[in-house]
Amino acid sequence: MNDIKIIPAKEMHVSFLLENDAHITKERLIRKIADEEILVMELNGTCIGWLRYSLFWDEIPFMNMLYFLEGYRQKGYGKSLVDYWEKILTAKGYKRFLTSTLANEDAQHFYRKIGYRDIGGFVLPLEPFEIILMKDII
Repeated sequence: MNDIKIIPAKEMHVSFLLENDAHITKERLIRKIADEEILVMELNGTCIGWLRYSLFWDEIPFMNMLYFLEGYRQKGYGKSLVDYWEKILTAKGYKRFLTSTLANEDAQHFYRKIGYRDIGGFVLPLEPFEIILMKDII
């Protein structure tokens, strides 16, 4: 039987996260761990993925990164981790959630499937269109 746990990232996760996430510096990662803005999913004691977030405008949870290692994708783990994140932040009073993805990434279909809707986007130089998605929890 698989033992799935979702926990706030801890210092013991720093190496794993740095090896697999090129979008954050070690210093920022350590701050986010201290602020409990990274959740990791463990399967039988092994980290298989994580969700990193911040607060847009200091008031709306914004999912910066949802990532699972190869072999653990498209198995429902992502939905479980996002559901957990939304649940703990809804309990803290948040009712609106944001994320984004590049228009050439398949993640946009996943986010729409779990209730996020397109609300706009932007283009950075030499990058595809960045889609902004939002979900309201009632």
